[in-house]
Amino acid sequence: MSGKKEGQKLIANNKKAFHDYFIVEAYEAGIALVGTEVKSLREGKCSIKEAYINIENGEAYIIGMNISPYEKGNIFNRDPLRVRKLLLHKQEIAKLAGGSKEAGHTIVPLQVYFKNGRAKVEVALVKGKKLYDKREAIAKRDQRREVEREFKVKNL
Repeated sequence: MSGKKEGQKLIANNKKAFHDYFIVEAYEAGIALVGTEVKSLREGKCSIKEAYINIENGEAYIIGMNISPYEKGNIFNRDPLRVRKLLLHKQEIAKLAGGSKEAGHTIVPLQVYFKNGRAKVEVALVKGKKLYDKREAIAKRDQRREVEREFKVKNL
């Protein structure tokens, strides 16, 4: 699901998640927001670096998502780190809950974006990478960059 599609405006991306985890399954979810939070998101003031998803009583919540207060919102602004409800189907929540019970699995947000005027978050069931997996990924990335550099030099 990653990547910009037609009618989507990317707000926040969680690059750290791709570095620290293997993505097992990804879902698109809506977010229950109040008016000033939506305005702040439209300005691009959102961070999901330290955020994670928790499932309680058959409902999914995003914890640690920081939406900065809207400058002109005064008394209508809410707590920037408040817990927000995610809008998912029951089957999706059940799959996520079952998957997160396995050892080494967790649920994290990958990106926040607007799709057809509605705020969406891409959440994924992920499995933690070991240190050697991270080193391997870095080595592959460096190797790919080196090949691209050589290709660029040859074509000049």
